[in-house]
Amino acid sequence: MTKPPVLILGARSDIGKAVAHKFAAIGHPIQLAARNAPALESDKTDMGLRYGVSVSLHEFDALAVDTHEAFVAALPELPQIAVCAVGLMGQQADNERDLAAAARVMRSNYEGPASILAILANHFEERGNGSIVGISSVAGDRGRATNYVYGSAKAGFTAFLSGLRNRLATRGVHVVTVLPGFVATQMTEGMDLPARLTAEPGEVAEAIARAVERKKDVIYVRPIWRLIMLIIRNIPERIFKRMKI
Repeated sequence: MTKPPVLILGARSDIGKAVAHKFAAIGHPIQLAARNAPALESDKTDMGLRYGVSVSLHEFDALAVDTHEAFVAALPELPQIAVCAVGLMGQQADNERDLAAAARVMRSNYEGPASILAILANHFEERGNGSIVGISSVAGDRGRATNYVYGSAKAGFTAFLSGLRNRLATRGVHVVTVLPGFVATQMTEGMDLPARLTAEPGEVAEAIARAVERKKDVIYVRPIWRLIMLIIRNIPERIFKRMKI
């Protein structure tokens, strides 16, 4: 039996590619969507040969929200599963002083992902089934001095996914919020990350595939992050504001 297609938004990212490989490996046709999509031609060929599935490339700019409706309409087939791996961390110091840089981080992590997933959600709701996966961040669980611009956008995205899940719960559409914690990717290259708390992109992909299959709502890729963020969320504000974390 032919499996339904999976759309990967932000397919040039390390996590996006890992997720694409995971779903291709279990037989799903893959739609790779990203800016400069032709740069994924070698990935398309590799996945097609390796897994024997059809792979298509689609130009997609998360920040060009006025193009999102047309993007979905142009897909060769409405996907059964849509995974949004779009994101931009930026540098907190730059974001504090450069409003354009801050706006780009906010739009890349909230406005763009929310826009495209809202459109897909409407199509999935009309059809009566489908799974939406949004990759958010533990950074959105509480604003911290060291990354509050990025964290605030992820907090908004997490809330958006929660509301979307609540709205679609009786409409046949499943929404997953993914909170990876640290992940060893190009975005975190050069950062001194603790090994016990740092996942590999393939680990995130495995967790996403399981969450879709088991209809999970919110997942922390490494369970220890659930405890860590529970503690951080419950530190009294008078103490927390003196901490440099």
